[in-house]
Amino acid sequence: MNSFHSLRSLWLCAALACCTLTASAQMQPLSEEELSNTRGQGLVALTNTSLGGYDFSKIALDADISLSANLRNMRLGEYTYGPRNGSGADIDIGLMQFGRSDGTDAQRLVHISNPYFEFVYKNAADGASREAVGMRFGFEGISGDIGLKVNSLSGSMRVTGVAADGGAVLLDSHTDTLGGKRWDGACTAPCLPLAQLGGVTAGDAAGPSRDFWISVLKTGVQFPSAAGVPASDAAQAGIWMNWRDKLQALNTSGLVPPNLPKGR
Repeated sequence: MNSFHSLRSLWLCAALACCTLTASAQMQPLSEEELSNTRGQGLVALTNTSLGGYDFSKIALDADISLSANLRNMRLGEYTYGPRNGSGADIDIGLMQFGRSDGTDAQRLVHISNPYFEFVYKNAADGASREAVGMRFGFEGISGDIGLKVNSLSGSMRVTGVAADGGAVLLDSHTDTLGGKRWDGACTAPCLPLAQLGGVTAGDAAGPSRDFWISVLKTGVQFPSAAGVPASDAAQAGIWMNWRDKLQALNTSGLVPPNLPKGR
């Protein structure tokens, strides 16, 4: 399914659900004690930070989302890159599946918390010199099984796994001599090549994976990290994906598990 069609369908379903709900409410006064015991939080949170000569404005949605979806043929950032053109795109993902249908009911869903957009501006003393550099989109938490078939990647990714012989293997873009730009994941044993990665389990018993994001930039930027999350690598110009926290390989055979509707 095309990723833009998937997002459009989700928004349409949400809009239809809102249109079909009816409600009746009447305002009631609260005592001082009731008011003092009342707590609330907005659906959208805005934070502003600065780092490395850049200003950042982050708009986060305070929401927990359960998702089952299949995205195919995602190509982002198509342009010519002389040092290594690869497949001609910064990110080339043949298949990305949120959830799997060959396990338990719980494995059918991937759980996402607090999606956000963060916009980057070049810091300047006067408003005339201030300019937008780009943005990123990400999740503050993601957990579950995600099937992946990655052809090439511009980004920083780290996945631990177990080989067929029981030995530990590691997929890590830090091994790439060009720093992860249009990386095809090729490497020598005992590492795990991208071609042999069939997907990842995000998160563990201690909590979700906390550093998934994709940026669109016209120059390299070091993004700020949330409290308790290790600092990410600097994002390079173009399209860049970051995902290193708490990722384990679903398999090392390159086979993406099925994600079919119930009854099929």
